Amino acid sequence: MTSLLLLAPLRAEAVALGKRRVLRTGMGPRHARIAAARALAVEADAVVVAGACAAVSPELRPGDVVCATEIRRAGSEPVQVPASALLAAALRRRGLRVHVGAVESVETLTGPRERSGKDVLAVDMESAWLAAGAGGRPFAVVRVVSEAAGQRLVDPRTLVTGARAVATLRRVAPALDEWAAAIGERRVLLAGPRSFCAGVERAIDVVELALEQRGAPVYVRKQIVHNEHVVADLQSRGAVFVDELDEVPNGATVVFSAHGVSPTVKTTAAERGLDVIDATCPLVNKVHAEARRFAADGHTIFLVGHNGHEEVEGTHGEAPDSIRIVEDIDDAVTIDARDPEKVSFLTQTTLAVDETNEIVDELRRRFPALRGPASDDICYATTNRQLAVRAVAREADIVLVVGSQTSSNSKRLVEVAQREGSRAYLVDDETDVDVAWLRGASTVAVTAGASAPESLVTRLIASIAALGGAEVEERITTVETLQFKLPRELVVLR
Repeated sequence: MTSLLLLAPLRAEAVALGKRRVLRTGMGPRHARIAAARALAVEADAVVVAGACAAVSPELRPGDVVCATEIRRAGSEPVQVPASALLAAALRRRGLRVHVGAVESVETLTGPRERSGKDVLAVDMESAWLAAGAGGRPFAVVRVVSEAAGQRLVDPRTLVTGARAVATLRRVAPALDEWAAAIGERRVLLAGPRSFCAGVERAIDVVELALEQRGAPVYVRKQIVHNEHVVADLQSRGAVFVDELDEVPNGATVVFSAHGVSPTVKTTAAERGLDVIDATCPLVNKVHAEARRFAADGHTIFLVGHNGHEEVEGTHGEAPDSIRIVEDIDDAVTIDARDPEKVSFLTQTTLAVDETNEIVDELRRRFPALRGPASDDICYATTNRQLAVRAVAREADIVLVVGSQTSSNSKRLVEVAQREGSRAYLVDDETDVDVAWLRGASTVAVTAGASAPESLVTRLIASIAALGGAEVEERITTVETLQFKLPRELVVLR
């Protein structure tokens, strides 16, 4: 069983942590330095600093929890605390408001004026000095807000807010046990290829160049790609994401997302005189062209895909009177056609290959004259990532897929891994990881959907390694070299 040492500055904080091994450190830098030396002599597998803090960010309220990913103090290099991020999900499951980010340790008590303007979530008076007590062991910092950003220590409210912080600390303690139970060295199998594909890179480049060339704001219909981190980053630089064109001012620049749009949307944009830049993935455009061709031949088109997905909506709009959507094997068993001799199929580009083949096989059984595209519609990147995750899932205790809940191809990676018999989970980033998943898992496989940045994979692996070390082994099943040209609307201006 993993042994955990808790470092708590004040007696009330130590009591709140319950019957666990707690070293009361005392308040302030001088006491913290002494306590750090004492902590080094204590046999323990992991160390956590737990106590109260004063808010800097106005978003923090008394009773909120801060998991520090970085500790700063004047005149010293910041201390990185990557393992703290994995505490966040466990704390949130207990209904706590949790914030993840930097904390600054200060040498004296500070009021609202001294705290204002600091680029951190909160301040305390011990964590930066107590960090030395970890001695290379897995280390985390959890602080509960006792004073709001505009609140002074001598404020009459502090008695109430301090009591609230102590009560919250009692709820924090069980999550620390979960975190400690996940401590241990692991092997990480990194699937390759993973992360951005050529179509996603192109789409993001389109928005970035549009902002550079046209200036903000640049409007984007729907999410440019299905990843919350990518969207948030582009928003911070001036991109405005809208659901429909009626939210775009006349004459403004609008980018169509990588998932494509129907001809009706294009017509509406032209009628309104919008400056359109089409970032549709060329492989999605291929499916659109096939839909037009099959419809011109008088075919009923079975479109295998997820109803409501933006890509499916765009393809359906190319031939709405001819296309019928097939979501699963049950649909394939029951669907009919005007003329069984004139039928064809297309697929969404981000589906699971195995499941799609089963559906198409059933359609072929029922409609022997069924025609298909000249080449697979499921894109190369989707196929490659599924083959790669299958290769690592067979050896892994769990598989972590980095990707947003809106990402179809990321969800399919989870399903592929599960079909290989592995426990698999979709995480937007490292703060989504449930540390309970890692308990007893000696081998963890990691991959990322085609719309997830590689930087998120790096952060996830760093968080896993912070729990006791990780031997990372990359398994590359194929190398991708494909690149797509940018739209001519941007190329001529470069």
